[in-house]
Amino acid sequence: MTFLHKTRPLLLCFITIFNLVSLIACQPATYNNHACLGPGNETATAGYKSNLTLLLDSLSSKASDKSFYNDSFNGIYSLFLCRGDVSGNVCRVCVNNATQTLTQECPSDKRAVIWYDQCLLQYSDINFFGQPQFYPRLLMWNTQNSTSPEEGNIGTLGLFYSLVAQAPYEENMFGTNEMVVGNGPGRRYGLVQCSRDLDVSSCSSCLGELLNQTEECCIGRRGWRILTPSCFIRYEMYSFYEQTSSDPPDSPPVDEGKQKAGKGGKSTGKIIVIVVSSIAGVFASVLVAGFWYYSSSVKKRKETGTSGRNLLSGSQGSKSDQLVEEDTHLYLSDEDHTGEMYHFNLATIQAATNNFCRENKLGEGGFGPVYKGKMFNGKEIAVKRLSMNSTQGLEEFKNEVKLIFKLQHKNLVRLLGYCLEEDEKLLVYEYMANTSLDAFLFDPEKCKLLDWEKRSNIITGTARGLQYLHEDSRLKIIHRDLKASNVLLDDDMNPKISDFGTARIFGGNQVEANTLRVVGTYGYMAPEYALEGLFSNKSDVYSFGVLMLEILSGKKNRGFYHPECGQSLLTYAWLLWNEGKRSELIDPNIADDCLIDEVLRWIHVALLCVQDDPAARPAMSSVILMLGSKSVDLPQPSTSPYSAARFLHMINLPSSFSSNTFPYDQSSTTGSSQPRL
Repeated sequence: MTFLHKTRPLLLCFITIFNLVSLIACQPATYNNHACLGPGNETATAGYKSNLTLLLDSLSSKASDKSFYNDSFNGIYSLFLCRGDVSGNVCRVCVNNATQTLTQECPSDKRAVIWYDQCLLQYSDINFFGQPQFYPRLLMWNTQNSTSPEEGNIGTLGLFYSLVAQAPYEENMFGTNEMVVGNGPGRRYGLVQCSRDLDVSSCSSCLGELLNQTEECCIGRRGWRILTPSCFIRYEMYSFYEQTSSDPPDSPPVDEGKQKAGKGGKSTGKIIVIVVSSIAGVFASVLVAGFWYYSSSVKKRKETGTSGRNLLSGSQGSKSDQLVEEDTHLYLSDEDHTGEMYHFNLATIQAATNNFCRENKLGEGGFGPVYKGKMFNGKEIAVKRLSMNSTQGLEEFKNEVKLIFKLQHKNLVRLLGYCLEEDEKLLVYEYMANTSLDAFLFDPEKCKLLDWEKRSNIITGTARGLQYLHEDSRLKIIHRDLKASNVLLDDDMNPKISDFGTARIFGGNQVEANTLRVVGTYGYMAPEYALEGLFSNKSDVYSFGVLMLEILSGKKNRGFYHPECGQSLLTYAWLLWNEGKRSELIDPNIADDCLIDEVLRWIHVALLCVQDDPAARPAMSSVILMLGSKSVDLPQPSTSPYSAARFLHMINLPSSFSSNTFPYDQSSTTGSSQPRL
């Protein structure tokens, strides 16, 4: 009792120190990002949520003694993977944090993935076990670029080639390596790992895919990482993983005679001295460990600097619609067609366009020049570059990115990504080999390639795209600048509406708006918008009617002149309509291969769209019905489009006033510029 009484304070102290050691060893996991991947219009049932909770709880319970575990329950598949160098306690803490975060952030999603520094966790209603998953893909990098070649990724690819070659064959599919740079003390550190549900071939494929991407995204960065649900790769200029230490030297043999000491006060004193010495040593170790942990954390924060992030493919993890956050960027990719985009770095776009060389220039509009580019994987792109003297500013740039990000339709141009770096503002689109409609329609030779079948397809496709904007998308969008140069043509001559820089969102039951800043293109503007600043979906209908007349006649509205009708294709069409000479409006290039009655009916629909009174113009859904069904009776146009004619006669803009057009506006070479406010 006397011995216990004397040693009790020391034991309590020892327990306290042990708890401190445990606390240091079990620091919270470092969160990177997550992605909620369930269908946007589908919510998980209560039964699914209950089953998911049971499955995630089961995974958490396995994390103490396993670094990888996968399981399924009632059609739900899930796994966790802890980094190959972390302890069981760290793994358990990380997996627990991951399950709690996903439960809170993705409550109604049937698929999700989350990344921490120390682990990843994912679940899905689709069996993904054994299948390499390249998306969603998280890119992170140090925003401080290398300041000298020696600080760059010299030899980095060589470092990772060996890791990628060896790791798939390791039992835990994990590998680390380091290298010395130059003659100095600097070292570089690399880590790779695969999820252990993959086989060797799939692991090699996954890591190889990421290694290929490093050449595009990461060369020249002081530190970076690429993470997918199946594998990840990381490079830093500091040691970020647990180093493998050598075994401690064997303890000297203990004298058995001393072990057999009697129960006297000297023995007790020796024990107390030993205990005190041990506790003092442990306490000193704790202090050293604590100081090391704090200093190393500070050092890593300094070395890591501000981190940039790109999340590729269907993520809802951000909960933010901001285009640019201060230091962290969260974007969606172009891997599928569910609202994705990608942030390109400037070096990638410069390489793709050969540094915006003249030979790659496709055209130029009010926004600035547009260039053709080719990515390292052979994918062709179109890059829209904001010029310093552009009439379109940063707000319109952001507006276009945000809108196209939320809109998906086969007749809308697909935005692949953008770049805001240094002084550049760039938009990256899918490349359209056939450029824009005006490049064909108003070219004396190319117009012959537009037979009636192609023209009717362009009209109906454009109508469907416009109907989607007005009525079918989750947003109600007024384009405000529909014209021939903003209708792009793919390889099969299918139309895609482009340029959403001036588009406006209508909310709730809003049907029209007023603006003091009229934007658009003269000749396509509805009279109420051009003269009074009033715009609505009927403003777009008017522009569509003008476009229809141009496609059917092969003539431009602006720049058109007739001695009796003045400067308007619209009034010329109205005159022929009233005089019974409607067929004279039809482009001779299609007169021989079309049904004249069908074309005349479509001219009738176009005249309904360009009536002065917005209320008299049909909605786009009605336009599509009129175009597709001959049984629908067409009302007579109520008014002639004289307001437009008077307006066009009033304006006299200088020819140098450039238009705001998106890709493939050939105004710089063909003189087809459409002035814009």
